Amino acid sequence: MKHLSFSLFLILLMALTACTPSATPPAPAADASQPLQVLATTSIVADVVKNVGGERVIVTTLLPIGTDVHTYEPAPQDLAKIASARLVFVNGAGLEEFIVVLIENASAADRVIEVSAGVELRDFGAHTEEEGENHNETEEKHTDGDPHTWVDPNNVKIWVENIRSALTAADPAGESVYRTNADAYLKQLDEIDAWIREQVAQIPPENRKLVTDHQVFGYFAERYGFEQVGAIIPGYSTAAQPTAQEVAAIEDAIRGLGVKAVFVGKTVNPTLAQRVAEDTGIRLVGLYHGSLSEPGGEAGTYLDYLRYNVTQIVNALK
Repeated sequence: MKHLSFSLFLILLMALTACTPSATPPAPAADASQPLQVLATTSIVADVVKNVGGERVIVTTLLPIGTDVHTYEPAPQDLAKIASARLVFVNGAGLEEFIVVLIENASAADRVIEVSAGVELRDFGAHTEEEGENHNETEEKHTDGDPHTWVDPNNVKIWVENIRSALTAADPAGESVYRTNADAYLKQLDEIDAWIREQVAQIPPENRKLVTDHQVFGYFAERYGFEQVGAIIPGYSTAAQPTAQEVAAIEDAIRGLGVKAVFVGKTVNPTLAQRVAEDTGIRLVGLYHGSLSEPGGEAGTYLDYLRYNVTQIVNALK
């Protein structure tokens, strides 16, 4: 159903752009007296851009708060947002597959900034995602690396440099502001990295085992000494569906390794994870994955997001 509705959207989109030559005008030229109007795909990307850009940048977020980027279906107005933005900040690394056609139709390829560029991606290798109600309905092969770069704040330090460089190129007059803001935020990322290490030290090494709904915390696990025992959904996307044999295997691993909790994203349907938790008798713990909470909430900024998730993990495993 997802692929059908998206295909219909693309057909309508191509029809509109063919009939309306000026439907996707180029982004307006920069005006040094006005803030840069930029677009970010996710709330996490947007928050980091805001920290670097400060008052010289107005950031619009494409995906609503709480949206799962893996299953997002673009709306027609998304094309206009991309077409009018001076810069379009994306996570990249194959995360936002939905945006490729929109970028092409908006003639915006030269304005797209992949904030994860330069991060050494974890290798997932070739794997299969199966989507739809029927397990054999749709099968897609992916060979991209792990796109969830933001779960390690040390990777986001690379984001910051990419964002600073892109904003400076678009607005040279703001170079000193962007550099000052970036330096301040890099310091905060160093501080939260140290805080995470202190918190993780409370967990006995034998308890540092993570079972998640999909393979999202790989960079976090590698950085802070956890073992990803397994994921209920095999692969990096929540759009995939596990087989009965794969579910049975992860339940056997949970029982055999004494795993204490299953960590489930707040934007993911928890039904399957609840079943695994009930079958194995372990706790189900909610975390934030690809979206922040509402502003002012428990994960209203990226730094809050890290504090919340780490606190939940530590409390569940120590």
